[in-house]
Amino acid sequence: MVLAIFFVLSIGIGSVSIPFSDTCRIILGHVTGSTPGAIIWKIRMPRVLSSLFCGGYLAAGGLLLQVFFRNPIVGPYVLGISSGAILMVALVMLGGLSMGLPAIHPLFLSLAAFCGALGVMVIIVAAASRVKSIVTLLIIGLMMGYLCYAATSILIAFAEREKVKGFVLWQMGSFSGFTWQEFYLVMLLGIPLLVGAYLMSKPLNAFLLGEDYAKTMGVNIRLFRFLIITFSSALAGLVTAFAGPVAFIGLAIPHLARITFRTSDNRVLIPGAVLIGAIVTMLCDLVARTIFSPVELPLSAITSLFGAPVVIGLLLKKRGTI
Repeated sequence: MVLAIFFVLSIGIGSVSIPFSDTCRIILGHVTGSTPGAIIWKIRMPRVLSSLFCGGYLAAGGLLLQVFFRNPIVGPYVLGISSGAILMVALVMLGGLSMGLPAIHPLFLSLAAFCGALGVMVIIVAAASRVKSIVTLLIIGLMMGYLCYAATSILIAFAEREKVKGFVLWQMGSFSGFTWQEFYLVMLLGIPLLVGAYLMSKPLNAFLLGEDYAKTMGVNIRLFRFLIITFSSALAGLVTAFAGPVAFIGLAIPHLARITFRTSDNRVLIPGAVLIGAIVTMLCDLVARTIFSPVELPLSAITSLFGAPVVIGLLLKKRGTI
């Protein structure tokens, strides 16, 4: 119910405000002939739906990694996935790797970002099959992030000022300009990953009691590692490819889900985290585009302002035990 109410509000609120009753009428009747109808169906609807789905993906990816690493401050981007995506976008925008195209199409940028995220994910998955220690795997992910960051910094140092400005704006994350085609891609690619993550609920519950206990319950630890890293990395890479890096959603939302539903059962927490992640990301996107309208704030600035105090408060309240 909360999701539905905020969804309608997000559709109706913007630089052109549309009354709540008119918004409901336009949505239910699929009215596209009027100016408000065109604004809602061509601009706001794909953007709001994309923020909803992407928020759910990030929250689910963060929850998987926090259970896997048994660490409350692990998020989807800690393994260097977003850094790989950022590096590939930097190569396209700053390094001239545009395949001879006169203008860089947004879908080409999304493809480049996804390839970068996929490349780092392949390295992490390969490491997971050889490294037994979870801490070692976490360090490898962090080091991959630093390597990608170093390469990106070198590209920025040699790039033109105008190109750097565009790249920095992309790094802030945004759902602005999302089209129906991009939304359909995000939905069709992400839903199977979410289903796969939910099917991992029982092994995740067994893993909460320790790796040895999970083995006695018949969990194939090597396959379990591979699937957790693959699902979480693919979800984070998909969002980064289309919306840029979005901070703190994958880190803060799993904690909110645990508090809201008062359980550690991942059969409840995964759909719960997806739901809360969708609501929070949608609201953060609404704030980013309306609070100083017509100027749009970077999405990661709003999600950080929301997520950082939540995580700090939770850590202080639980004294680092969550």
